[in-house]
Amino acid sequence: MILADKILGLRKKNGWSQEELAEKLGVSRQAVSKWEGAQSMPDLEKILQMSRIFGVTTDYLVKDELGEPEYTAEDKTKDPSVRRVPLAEAQDFLAIKAQTAWPIALATSLCILSPVCLMILYTAAELGKTGISENTAGAIGLCTLFVLIAAATAIFISCGTRTKRFEFLETDVFETEYGVDGMVRQKRERYQKTCLHHNILGTVLCILSVVPLFVGTSISDDDFTAVLMVSLLLLFVAVGTVFFIVSGINESAMEILLQEGDYTVWRKTDRRRKTFSSVYWLTVTTVYLAYSFITRDWGRSWIVWPIAGVLHAAIAAALKTR
Repeated sequence: MILADKILGLRKKNGWSQEELAEKLGVSRQAVSKWEGAQSMPDLEKILQMSRIFGVTTDYLVKDELGEPEYTAEDKTKDPSVRRVPLAEAQDFLAIKAQTAWPIALATSLCILSPVCLMILYTAAELGKTGISENTAGAIGLCTLFVLIAAATAIFISCGTRTKRFEFLETDVFETEYGVDGMVRQKRERYQKTCLHHNILGTVLCILSVVPLFVGTSISDDDFTAVLMVSLLLLFVAVGTVFFIVSGINESAMEILLQEGDYTVWRKTDRRRKTFSSVYWLTVTTVYLAYSFITRDWGRSWIVWPIAGVLHAAIAAALKTR
């Protein structure tokens, strides 16, 4: 087996395109193409680089008589039981994630909008704007709230069932077979513009959500008008959230397959981080509920969450540097 065949075989085994290998070696794609076509030979420095990148010995690369790869000691320490993800499975994962993104976004928006009917009906009844009592208005509003939450929960469960077989991708270290890395990177590059548009729309809608509240309070002091404006605020936020969630799910699906961002090997294998996050948010939730029930100061106790979020990011960053 000549060097050209070995370079080609090792590149495909790692699931890299010629462009990706060229980038790792600091050469042009044409140079890699010529090496694999036996039209030219890499210099000694590049052979040494390929030895490190592929995890094989230099003897295997330069000696024609060696047919099977001789892996370095570093490569031999890798767990042979690590699951490999073929191209078909990766494509199926991305397709299901894309299909469930909009339903999940819709379910989240239903949760955000669930109290709107209760607020409008109860306030209208309290001000005598309807022919029903406050208790009846409250009952209808609560029933609507629970129906919307139940519908959202059903959607979450349905989508979770469809993606359950891919849970290992988020938690376990895996390897991708030939073509997966290049396919995902191409899809991510094509999705960049759509993701940007979704994030812009979501941001604009969330910023504009406070406009109805300002307008309503400036033209009327009526409580019913204020409730309507708050309902409009929630509607803007709900629609904006849809765009954020759809783009976020599709982007995270690609990061999962590439093991980048929040799904790097380090994050998956760092037991300290997993334990810290679980204990931290359980403690924050306990503190929030205990304080709120004891003081009944629900109007201000929410401040616990933004503070907890900032602290979590700071502590997580500190753990990462250790």
